[in-house]
This record gives sequence, structure tokens and C-alpha cells, in this order.
Amino acid sequence: MSNDYYKTLGVDKGADAAEIKKAYRKQAMKYHPDQNKDNKEAETKFKEINAAYDILKDEQKRAAYDRFGESAFDGSQGPFGGGGGGGNPFGGGFQGGNFSDIFEDMFGDVMGGGGQRRSSNGAVRGNDMQYAMDIALEEAFKGIEKTITVPINDTCDECKGKGAEKGSSAESCTTCKGAGRIRAQQGFFTIERACSTCAGEGTVIKNPCKKCSGAGRVRREKTLKVNIPKGIEGGRRIRLSGEGEAGVRGGPSGDLYILVGLKPHKFFKRDGANLHCRVPIAMTTATLGGTIEVPTIAGKRSEVKIPGGTQTGQQFRLKEQGMSVLNSSTKGDMYIEIFVETPVNLNTKQKDMFKSLDKDLSGKDGKKYSPESSGFLNRMKDIWSDLTD
Repeated sequence: MSNDYYKTLGVDKGADAAEIKKAYRKQAMKYHPDQNKDNKEAETKFKEINAAYDILKDEQKRAAYDRFGESAFDGSQGPFGGGGGGGNPFGGGFQGGNFSDIFEDMFGDVMGGGGQRRSSNGAVRGNDMQYAMDIALEEAFKGIEKTITVPINDTCDECKGKGAEKGSSAESCTTCKGAGRIRAQQGFFTIERACSTCAGEGTVIKNPCKKCSGAGRVRREKTLKVNIPKGIEGGRRIRLSGEGEAGVRGGPSGDLYILVGLKPHKFFKRDGANLHCRVPIAMTTATLGGTIEVPTIAGKRSEVKIPGGTQTGQQFRLKEQGMSVLNSSTKGDMYIEIFVETPVNLNTKQKDMFKSLDKDLSGKDGKKYSPESSGFLNRMKDIWSDLTD
């Protein structure tokens, strides 16, 4: 056989239907003409992939192919032969194949109906698109309107998406009488295939629009405004209905999905609706107590009372000073983690003061001025005595 359909799809001869479908999707996405502009080799490969899948996805066709090879479909032999004058009723390819099957198999499961679909009059729904947008944490807190520019296949304004020059229109295909499909009798079977003249659309354009070359769509940049709701979290998607790629032959436009990401913040870390931050304080403030000011996500300042004896790692909560909650009027909390900063760049006099203070706090008076460190040393003494016993 001149072509090995199993090799074309990259599967073994014993592969089941699910494996064949998975392999087809992978190959079709890789060699699809939209992903390989002006690449004739990719277009040829795409045609071969669709021709192979058209045979192997059908149990009867596959069985005939396994037994007779490609000759099962050229009218010379096999259950699909008989020389009925229909040529190759299974002639797959980018133009002559069932184009709706291609997109249904490629996108149907993952898009839940959002992929391209061809109607009986040749109209095809436009592709859904995705646009990634990163916003600041403050923007997620307040909500914001963003203006974006998206490169897109949009409706041709010259022919209004019809694909035909002004004063002309698409005409009914004379081969299939506008049905888009042709039936051929092959032995006991009636085979239906897409019309090769009109590529299954039912109409042909004799005078294509010069601006879009008959496609009905042109590539351009589209400017849109997107409302980002307050409280949105990173990874969420916003759907703009009908703002995706324009449909073909009057088909509806696809949708545009805005994938929202959050930029890292210099001060805050987000945990759901709550915010966390690390605040350094002077050792004297931690020792004697005092008041500090901290910024909030709302752009204000909030006072926090620090009790005497505060340690590094101790947390304080500011109620309802966190993030906005999506679709709610409530807010999360803000948590401040204290970091006690050790003095640096001391002069001789200051060092002598600390030495004097260290003697006073040695605990000779029976008081524990540093309970954590003294407790740690006692625990270590117990460990050492256990090791030496």
C-alpha cells in the first residue's frame, strides 16, 4: 500500500478507537494550517492526517483497509469497490473532507461545544480565544477597567463576512445542488461525503472579495475594554461572549476568555481573602512597647499597638483590612508578622551601655529576662548529660 494510515497517525495497527482519536488530535493540532501559515508541507501533512483518520475512525472502513489497503476505496476491489463511477468516496483532505468532523474531534470534548461547528448552510462558528493579563494586587482589591488590544480574525468590513465582491454573492453549488454533501452507491452501501466542489459548504464564490480573498475575515487588532471585578483571584477567567474570532459564512463569533494573573507584591502576600506582611521593628520598641504604622492594601495607614516584650514571629491581626471578596461586600483580614531588628553600627559608648545592660539582665536577681534563651540552654544541658551518661 502506498500510504500507511497507522504510521501517518503514529499508532500501532492494534490501537483502539480512543488511541486513534487521541493521536489524530495531537497530529491535527500540530499541522493545522492556522498554526503553520504559508507552510505547504504542513498543509499536505494535515490532509494526509485527515484522510487517515477518516478511514480508521470508522470500523467498516478500517476493516476494509486492513484487508485490502487503499485499493478498498478506489473502486477496484473490497466491499467499498464496485466501480460505481463515484471515484474515491472517502477522498479525505483539508478541502474535501468533512470539515465539521475535524473541529468536533479536535475541540469537542475540551471546549464543551465551544469549537468550530459548521451548519447545514456552511456557516462556521468562530474560534474561542484566550488572552493572558497580569494585574497588580491593588487593582484586584479595587477592581478596574482595562483596555486591551487583541490580534484577531475579524469580519471583513468590505464584504461584511460574505466573502464575495460587492454586487455579487455566493451561488448554490451545481455539483451538490446546495446540499454540501454527495451520496454515492457502492454495492450494498450508500456512502455520503462532503462535496469536493464547494468543500461541503453548499455554495461557491465565483467573485471573491479582494480584501479578504473570499475568506470573509481579515486579520486586524481589536481594542476591547475589560471590567475586572474587585476581589478576583489569580487563575480566574473572564468570558467575553462573541468577542472571539469571527465566524465564517455568517457563523457566530467565538468567545474571548481573559485569563487573569496577579503580579507579585513587594509587601503583601495573598492567602485567599487574607493578606500577610512582615514588619521590622526596633529592639527598643519590641522591649518597651509602642505604636507602629503599617500601610494597607486600600492605600491608607493603620496603627498597631506593640506590647512590651514582643518577640520575632509574633502576629497581629487587623480585621477587615485584607482583600475584597469576589461578589461580596466583605473583606478579609490583614496579618502582621513582627521581625525584631538587632541594632547595628554601634559606637563604643553604645556598646558599653549594652554590656552594662547585659550584666543587669543576667538573671542573678532570680528573674528571667530572656525565658526562651535560658530555657533553651537548660534543655541543651539535659541533652548533653544524657549523652555523657
